[in-house]
Amino acid sequence: MIDATLEMAAQVPVLPVSLELVIMAVSLRRRFQISHWDATIIAAARELGCKTLYSEDLTHGQTYDGVKVVNPFL
Repeated sequence: MIDATLEMAAQVPVLPVSLELVIMAVSLRRRFQISHWDATIIAAARELGCKTLYSEDLTHGQTYDGVKVVNPFL
């Protein structure tokens, strides 16, 4: 199970945390009044060019700086 998870994880892009990412996350947190962790996820998604972010924790249908949130459970 662990090996399969690692193999799958190796096939997706990973964005390291950088100063620029943290600054963008702080800006998003302040602008949208969301948690630091949610803002960091949105900042990373934006940096990787994602247009859609699937999450049950953020507002369904809301667009955060070009990244639209879709709740897959609705």
